[in-house]
Amino acid sequence: MAGILIGLTVPALLLLGNKHFGISANLRHICAACLPGKVPFFRYEWKKEIWNLFFAGGIIAGAIVATLFLNSGAPVSIHPALAADLNSWGITDLSGLVPQDLFSWESLLSTRGFIMMVAGGFLVGFGTRYAGGCTSGHSIMGLSNLQLPSLIATISFMTGGFLMANLILPFILSL
Repeated sequence: MAGILIGLTVPALLLLGNKHFGISANLRHICAACLPGKVPFFRYEWKKEIWNLFFAGGIIAGAIVATLFLNSGAPVSIHPALAADLNSWGITDLSGLVPQDLFSWESLLSTRGFIMMVAGGFLVGFGTRYAGGCTSGHSIMGLSNLQLPSLIATISFMTGGFLMANLILPFILSL
């Protein structure tokens, strides 16, 4: 259902207001609204893009509604082979939405947790800025507009994801 709604959102945004879909620009809008200063990157008419902040707020509100009211309380169901792989890396608590062995305050202070959350977050933010947008902006909006830079960015995102999941992540999890 979400894929269909996102697929319909892109042409609707283009037809109704020549607006572009993407999530990563919201951080720039928030900084431009909240940080008074003379940083040239944040000096633009961010109020023209306030609709995008409401869109991101809707994503957060939807997550809260789903967590509070649509949660069955049952653990997330994953494939047994994945559970066995995670168990071999010492990730045994699969009771929440994310493994608590990786994503918790306690794990943040470990080498593995620091690499996963802090260094990984920095790399995602840097890559998003360097590529001129996030995966949703390039892969959904850019490809639908037949933009070559978005095709290159999407291929790079996918290649990076495959390399990370198959080569780098097992090394980090073995720390």
